[in-house]
Amino acid sequence: MNVDEEIDQLKEEIKRLGYKQTDGSYKVTFGVLFHDDRCANIFEALVGTLRAAKKRKILTYDGQLLLQGVHDNVEIVLKSTA
Repeated sequence: MNVDEEIDQLKEEIKRLGYKQTDGSYKVTFGVLFHDDRCANIFEALVGTLRAAKKRKILTYDGQLLLQGVHDNVEIVLKSTA
């Protein structure tokens, strides 16, 4: 997959695993994404895909680099326009 395809797939996984907010955005924690078996099989480098999506302003989260364990509770928000 190229980066655009991975980001599109990431958006679908966030919608599947997260919950919809009143503003139309979706929220999920990094730990939920990281520990999901389906995501583990899809994304070779989940953190890299998250960073690419953040750079394109498709989603937001605090910090730059997310690490398993340390950042499991960091909320990732998929913007409603994505």
